[in-house]
Amino acid sequence: MDVAVLGATGDVGRQICAQLIERRVLPTTSRLQLVGRPGGASGRASYGLRADLVDAYDEHAPLIDVALDPQDVVADVVVLTAGRTAPARAGAVADRAALAAENHAVFESYARAIARHGSGHEVVVVVSNPVELGVAVVARELGRHRVIGMGAWLDTLRFRREVAVSLGVRRHRVGGFVAGQHGDDLVPLWSTVRISGLDLDERRRAVAALRGGRTLDGFAAEIEGAKADLAGLMADDVAAAFDLIETWPPDLRGVSRPWLTHQSGAKTAAATANATVDLVDTVLDGRDIVVAGQVALDGEAAVAGTPLRGVLGVPVVLGPEGWTRVLLDEPEPDEARRLLAAAGRIDAMLAPWGLRSGTEAAR
Repeated sequence: MDVAVLGATGDVGRQICAQLIERRVLPTTSRLQLVGRPGGASGRASYGLRADLVDAYDEHAPLIDVALDPQDVVADVVVLTAGRTAPARAGAVADRAALAAENHAVFESYARAIARHGSGHEVVVVVSNPVELGVAVVARELGRHRVIGMGAWLDTLRFRREVAVSLGVRRHRVGGFVAGQHGDDLVPLWSTVRISGLDLDERRRAVAALRGGRTLDGFAAEIEGAKADLAGLMADDVAAAFDLIETWPPDLRGVSRPWLTHQSGAKTAAATANATVDLVDTVLDGRDIVVAGQVALDGEAAVAGTPLRGVLGVPVVLGPEGWTRVLLDEPEPDEARRLLAAAGRIDAMLAPWGLRSGTEAAR
């Protein structure tokens, strides 16, 4: 099984390539394709990255080659990390509309090339932001079920970790999913939280204690307030800003910690790559596993009696042929309201490219 990483020389792309090899997701008989653009820095760096990876992992590295033309991308799993990213510095505000306008052309060029020259069976994992736009564009060309965005899985892992920390257990003992839009419009599905070793009543008491009487109806205001508090601290004491996050509930920590990490000048490349490699490993493993991801829906699930259509992060069954089913039980009322609001905002973001409501992406 072969993997191609589009935008392999970027911060996240490099991490993905390294983790694919370090975690031995690809055997030595498989191929890792590093994809850059001809005539530019990424094209030159792709050859250097290949040499560096071979130096580091020669004993168990897969075959590694370089492709500089979209039509040369050949793999069972394609990871899309190409495109512009939001700046990582204090005070930077991500302009999602500008990012979407710039990256749309990148998404479209690769999607059309894969559709035209690929095998017709590739599964694409979209990492680049806005991930919902990337999923919609690629799904329109390749089909809905062969495309998944990793944002909801990264948000899910963060949420599970924060819940686990609050309970004093390891993350693998906590289940539960995050849905919605990757970023501030994520929806922590508290109703899906499961904790190994606790029965139903014990779990309900634990979740209620963690939430502290809060609902998701006030979550947006909490996020904005948290950002304002953290921004006020950052100029003088970044350590104090990170310490402040520790005093907040798990779902708020799960949003604010990566935001502060980005504002600090660091990036979340390692965590992003880890979540991405999880999805790649799942596809290559040959088994169906439940994950969360941004997918193009066409009524496979409903919330509060409203069929979900368009791109949205939801729990899905993922396997070697892509995602096959949505596993979303009726959420709690506050979760449903926030989920439908997020779906509406994603729909509005996709409208300029004729991708709204999922009808254009459905296939």
